[in-house]
Amino acid sequence: MAASATTLLVATLLLTLSLQSSSHSLYSFSPSPPQHSEWRPARATYYAAADPRDIVGGACGYGDLEKSGYGKATAGLSSALFEKGQICGACFEVRCVEDLKYCIPGTSIIVTATNFCAPNYGFEAETGGKCNLPNAHFVLPIEAFDKIAIWKASNMPIQYRRIKCRKEGGIRYTIDGAAIFLSVLISNVAGAGDIVAVKIKGSRTGWLPMNRNWGQNWHINADLKNQPLSFELTSSDGVTLISYYVAPQNWDFGQSFEGKQYET
Repeated sequence: MAASATTLLVATLLLTLSLQSSSHSLYSFSPSPPQHSEWRPARATYYAAADPRDIVGGACGYGDLEKSGYGKATAGLSSALFEKGQICGACFEVRCVEDLKYCIPGTSIIVTATNFCAPNYGFEAETGGKCNLPNAHFVLPIEAFDKIAIWKASNMPIQYRRIKCRKEGGIRYTIDGAAIFLSVLISNVAGAGDIVAVKIKGSRTGWLPMNRNWGQNWHINADLKNQPLSFELTSSDGVTLISYYVAPQNWDFGQSFEGKQYET
């Protein structure tokens, strides 16, 4: 009789543990991403102050980087890092390593991904094709580069890590297009920095998904004139942010508006 009772008790305990384990697996969730990712190796070069790429804005579509608030704290990324433009807006901490002659010890910079360093397959990745796959490479304005290394260094070994972006003011929405074609450039994004999904809503519509055009330019074909516009953004870390009535009813193409900002 005692043996039967013991057997029944053990079976009950095993069943309880099994149910608890199943319940945990059904409702488990991934933890929030870390504030900083681990340091990874790469290389960095610079471009001169007279280079026009800061004015034309590069492959992310931000336009004049000075006027749009990014300044010289920017970077063009090689194919291995650029993710076909999805990475636009992400922030990285960069430091010079290994070269005692040219590195400025104890320094690092924070830059935002705003451009693409195109590969040059006329050269091998180990020689002139610095941005060829599989190279992780940063192209920096000289004003940023010389904060971590002496400019004579040219192609320098560095380490980089992904960090949270800190921005002043709200997220900016610049509206362009014509008739029912609507294009929206999303910039000055804090938190993860890079946006992976966008929805737009007029006062006479539900939430409508937008498609990535290029960089952080998103578009939709919909008649949204004479309606206040609201936006729902999802960043690469899975955080969704809704800003209601970002643009007023009388918005027009070529205008920019400011919405809520991600917390950092």
